[in-house]
Amino acid sequence: MVEISRYPSYGETLAAFRWRIPDRYNIAMDACGRWARRDPDRLALVDLRPDGERQEWSFGALEAASARLANVLVSDAGLKKGDRCAILLPQCAETVVVHFALFRIGAIGVPMFTLFGADAIEYRVADSGSRIAIANQENAPKLEGMPDLDRAYVFGSEGNLEHKGFRSLDEAMERASDKFGYANLSSEDPAFLSYTSGTTGAPKGALHAHRVLLGHLPGVQLPHEYFPQDGDRMWTPADWAWLGGLANIMLPALRYGVPLVAWRAGKFDPEAALEMMHREGVRNTFLPPTALRIIRQAIPDRPVLPRLRSVASGGEALGVETLEWGRTAFGLSINEFYGQTECNLVVGNCASLFAPRPGSAGRIIPGHSVAAIGEDGEPVPAGEAAELAIRRPDPSMFLEYWNRSEATQEKFTGDWFRTGDVGVVDEDGHVHFVARNDDVITSSGYRIGPSEIEDCLAGHPAISLAGVIGVADAVRTEAVTAFVVRGRGGGASDEALSEALRARVRERVGVHAVPRRVHYLESLPLTATGKVMRRKLRELEIEIRRQ
Repeated sequence: MVEISRYPSYGETLAAFRWRIPDRYNIAMDACGRWARRDPDRLALVDLRPDGERQEWSFGALEAASARLANVLVSDAGLKKGDRCAILLPQCAETVVVHFALFRIGAIGVPMFTLFGADAIEYRVADSGSRIAIANQENAPKLEGMPDLDRAYVFGSEGNLEHKGFRSLDEAMERASDKFGYANLSSEDPAFLSYTSGTTGAPKGALHAHRVLLGHLPGVQLPHEYFPQDGDRMWTPADWAWLGGLANIMLPALRYGVPLVAWRAGKFDPEAALEMMHREGVRNTFLPPTALRIIRQAIPDRPVLPRLRSVASGGEALGVETLEWGRTAFGLSINEFYGQTECNLVVGNCASLFAPRPGSAGRIIPGHSVAAIGEDGEPVPAGEAAELAIRRPDPSMFLEYWNRSEATQEKFTGDWFRTGDVGVVDEDGHVHFVARNDDVITSSGYRIGPSEIEDCLAGHPAISLAGVIGVADAVRTEAVTAFVVRGRGGGASDEALSEALRARVRERVGVHAVPRRVHYLESLPLTATGKVMRRKLRELEIEIRRQ
């Protein structure tokens, strides 16, 4: 349907590719239903539970479980096509079951990072209009008291949860039928909402259609060296709530019938991750640059254990040293790729097709159109730095920002989607990332918007104003750094107040957004309209480091 065929050269591959997107398409049928009908016992998922239990799921088991859940959600909650459902689950079998159940109904999933704090979760629930949410027992308390939720369902619950407003999914699904059809959807019907980082305002929900899975497949196949091949097995440390975990790994693996490994750890442990990949026979992995740097620091002088066939990485440039280390450590070339939440996997490398060029995210993936464009929306000459843009129509591209038509329109110049990234496309079509032209912070593989953190910090009674930036960090790429102005709410020491502020961000926004440094100022540089001038804060940070 949308597969990349092998040709001797990149040019031939690019010229031969054609999109064939069907008018009617349902992700769940393509990634589960057809396998369940063809080969129900085929291994779909290996779920490595926190308690040490190892569960294997066949496509037939996923089919039956998602049907049971769909029946519960329709009969008990009245969920219907177009309704939104918040998902607060880690990497686990239940996450796959929930997505497939929602797709079968035609409802829209709203995946949320389990490290989010209560404020971040409540905002996304309210903004998306999700009236139901699904969580596991560990994360369910974060949903308590949220006024916009009609019902909250819990996996792995013990005892009666009705007094907390929760309902046990385990008990309800045991009683439900394992027969449920697949909504007859257009490939343009919405499938899920993936929230982006907010830079000048609150995070925005990028609404993706069911076709997004098909749009991602060429960008999965090439960086993973003509994926799939016999014996392939896929895992990533990237959370499935993010597009990189959901649409780059989870859904493509299942769509191709390749076993998917679910394994989550509270903190990335390089030795444990390598041992797990070796033990489980993982052959294909997406490792964000931060994960690769942590592995390199942990075992710099010896080859790693897993017998991997492909390693892909994206989100930021790796650098020549990391790429060279990867060839020694893994015995293969790490294939970088590029994309965004709104339109992902549009540029990438495939070492067996063309030699990766150091400093480049790769070449344009067949089927996509990427260029560096000027303010007039026209592509600039090869080798000239300008804003990277992706031309629509594109199967990977989002439908719109949820309930933000103006924000959607502002991202386009004609048919070019402006990424906010400055880059260079050289004469051979290699795309080189230069810099962001907005204030998104890239830290430990996460793209973090400063606005949520600033709002959280300024909500503390001792703080009147806050500004947040990213500062270069050797391991994390950037470290979240805060500048605050004291208000009248107390005279605690800077050290004590900094700890209180970090705890507040950890609880309300999430551990990934906690400032590693907090600076105290008499005032913040502001524009005439009262906006924080983060460029000035970056200059100030440089001066502070020089002192």
